[in-house]
Amino acid sequence: STIAFLRAMLEAAGRTVHVYTSPNLVRVNERFRLGRPGGGVLVSDAALADALSECERANAGSPITVFEITTAAGLLLFSRQPADMLLLEVGLGGRLDATNVVERPAATVITSVSLDHVEYLGDSIVKIAAEKAGILKPGVPAVIAPQTDEARGVIERQAARLGAPLAVAGEHWLVSQEHGRLVYQDEHGLLDLPRPRLFGRHQLDNAGTAIAALRSLGDAGIGAAAFETGLLKVDWPARLQRLTAGRLPPLAPEGGELWLDGAHNPEGGRAVAAAIADMEERVPRPLVLVVGMLATKDLEGFLRNFAGLARRLIAVPIHQENTLPPDAIAAAARRIGIPAEVSDGIEPALAGIARLDVEASPRILITGSLYLAGEVLAQNGTLPS
Repeated sequence: STIAFLRAMLEAAGRTVHVYTSPNLVRVNERFRLGRPGGGVLVSDAALADALSECERANAGSPITVFEITTAAGLLLFSRQPADMLLLEVGLGGRLDATNVVERPAATVITSVSLDHVEYLGDSIVKIAAEKAGILKPGVPAVIAPQTDEARGVIERQAARLGAPLAVAGEHWLVSQEHGRLVYQDEHGLLDLPRPRLFGRHQLDNAGTAIAALRSLGDAGIGAAAFETGLLKVDWPARLQRLTAGRLPPLAPEGGELWLDGAHNPEGGRAVAAAIADMEERVPRPLVLVVGMLATKDLEGFLRNFAGLARRLIAVPIHQENTLPPDAIAAAARRIGIPAEVSDGIEPALAGIARLDVEASPRILITGSLYLAGEVLAQNGTLPS
C-alpha cells in the first residue's frame, strides 16, 4: 500500500515511475510497472519473456531462484527505459533480499514490522527487524513507519552504526485523522489533506509513510497538490477492495456488500478487523468471513481479530501448494467462538451465504491470503491493470 501511495503521488507530480512489487495477484506482469508520462503500464508478455530469457542466458545455468531472476529481469526492463523514479519493493526481509543490490538509493523505507515469514526471518520481532534494517545504507535517508519499541530500537541502532539519517514516525513526523481529514506534520510544516481513497485506519500510517519518504528527498518538487491528488486517486487491488462489478457480486445476497482483502497474518488481520469495525459503526451489517490460508500462517492469531465481530465463517480451499484444508480453518474458527462451515469454493460459499438467516443484508469479507485474493479477482473477471 505504501508503494501505491508513493506511485500515485509521484505521478500526480508529473514524474514517470517504474514499480517492482510482489507477489502478483493474477498475472506475473503485475510485478513490473513501466513508467510512462501520464501513468505507468504493466509490462507486456513479449517484453517480459525477452528480459527473462536474456537473464537466463546471462546466468548460464547457475543456481537461481524465481524471485532472483524476476528481480534481475525487472531491473533490466527498467534500465532499458529510464524513468524519474524506481520504487523497488523488498520481497522477503531485506538484508539478503535480491532487491538489496542498489548501493545508494535515494531513500529507504521500512514499514511496520510484524511476525511473518518466521521460518525464514526469525521467530521474534527483534530478529525480523534486524533483517528489515539490512536495507539501510550509509548516508541514505531512512523513513520508518510506526513500530513497536523493540523493532524501532533495532532499526535505530543499525542506522546509528551506518550513519543513515532517520525520519521516524511519532518522533520526526506525525500523521492523524482530524475531522475526516488526514493531517501530516513534520519539521517542514503541516499538511491538511483528504482521507486516503484506500479504506482502513492503517492506511493513514501508510500514506503518512509515503509522504515522509517523498519529503526526505528534499527539494524534489513534490508539493501539497500532488499529495492530495495521490491520496484521492491511489489504487491497490485486494486491499479492502469492494467488489461491485463482475461475476461474483450478483451471487451475494441482494443489498449486501462484498469485500476482498489479502491480509494473512495477525497484524494484517488486526488492521482489517479495525477497518470493518469502523464500517460497522457507520452502517451496521452482520459480518460473514470467507477464509482460505496457507499452512505456514498463524491461523488462530489471524482469526482472533474477528472474534466478536464476525457472525459466521465459511472456509474455502486455495488452489496452491501448502494450504490449510477448509476443515482445519473451520475448526480453528469454532475454537475461538466463530460459527463456521466449509465450502468447495468462492461461488458455492456466496450461494450458501445467500441462504443464511440473518436480520440484514450481510457484509461479506473474503480474506486470509493474497493467493486467494488473486483467485477471486480472476473468477470475478476484474484483473489488476
